[in-house]
Amino acid sequence: MTQERISETKGATQPARPVFTPRTEIYETKDEVVLVAEMPGVDESSVEVTLEDDVLTIVGRTRDLALEGHRRVYAEFERGDFKRSFALTDAADADKIEAAVKNGILRVRVPKAKPASRRIPVAGAKA
Repeated sequence: MTQERISETKGATQPARPVFTPRTEIYETKDEVVLVAEMPGVDESSVEVTLEDDVLTIVGRTRDLALEGHRRVYAEFERGDFKRSFALTDAADADKIEAAVKNGILRVRVPKAKPASRRIPVAGAKA
C-alpha cells in the first residue's frame, strides 16, 4: 500500500494521520463492474462511498482498538485511514450503485447502464 500523511483536524494540535491507498481488485461481467477494496479495521459506520462528477471515491476511517483497562506496550499495526478514487465511464448506471463492507472488505457494485433502444416517431413538416 502507498500512503500519504494529511492532517485530520483543521488545527495543528494533533499529528497527521496516515492515509493509505487500499489494495483493490476490479471484476467485470456483462452487467456490472465490481470493485473489491481491502480496508482492515473499517466497518459500515466508518466507511463512505461517494460519487461526484463521475468520480467514485471510497474513504474508510480506522479507530484505535485499545482494550479497556490495558495500556499498549507494543504495536505493529499503524493506525490511519483509507482513501481511493476511480473515474467512471458513461456506461455506469450511477443511480444503482451499491456498497457493502464485511470483515474489512468493501464491495462496490456498479451496474452497467442498459443501452437505449426504442423507435423514435418521425413527424411530418408543418406548412
